[in-house]
Amino acid sequence: MSDFGGGVALVIGGSGGIGSAICRKLAAAGSDVALSYRSNADAADAVANDVRALDRGAFPYQLGLDDDAAVTRVVDTAAAEHGPLHTVVYAAGPSFPMRFVSEVNAREWAAVMQADATGFFNLVHAALPHLRAADAGSLVAVTTVGLERFPARDILSVAPKAAVDALVRGIAAEEGRYGVRANSVALGVIDAGMFHRLEHGELKAEWVDAARRNTALKRFGSADEVAEVVAFLASSRASYVTGQRIVLDGGYSI
Repeated sequence: MSDFGGGVALVIGGSGGIGSAICRKLAAAGSDVALSYRSNADAADAVANDVRALDRGAFPYQLGLDDDAAVTRVVDTAAAEHGPLHTVVYAAGPSFPMRFVSEVNAREWAAVMQADATGFFNLVHAALPHLRAADAGSLVAVTTVGLERFPARDILSVAPKAAVDALVRGIAAEEGRYGVRANSVALGVIDAGMFHRLEHGELKAEWVDAARRNTALKRFGSADEVAEVVAFLASSRASYVTGQRIVLDGGYSI
């Protein structure tokens, strides 16, 4: 049985390590899935094939969130061709250098705010009419545990996600009268996606070891664990949950 009433879920960043797990989980819960990718078409096609193997429809779209007209076009197309659009999941985010606040320059600051905070706004602006039309639409944004416990050198991740989180709460407060719910999932270290890129780049072994020690469960999370929470929040099982930030961090923020 489906946890959704029909139509399609749109997963922004669905080709990534976390986004792909979310796509598969939504499909397993009974939803067709539209997913966006920025440049890796092969990865998006692989995720789409996984979704189809679960007997659900899968529809990849190339998309950069910095182009508001393109965002509107993709969202409108997904809703018109595969809708109604019952769920939008924001699981994208730019790669960023790890810097102390004192080391960040204006160009780096503007770039991450444009890519993440403004990109999310462009998505929200395009998606809200469709979520209203769905009568019980759901928005779920993947953010960071840095909003609960700030990790040093992480300002370029945390600052734009603070704007994303504020938008989520604003949508929950203003759009509930139309049946739209909005929630976020604040992640600690997840053994997937961006962590893998940083682990082989800027993150030193000492940082990884310290992060594990500072996590109550003494391990990192998995993409499947993130997908479970996102799929729950998107589904009818969470029909009375809105405006919430679910912290998924293994106890790092305690």
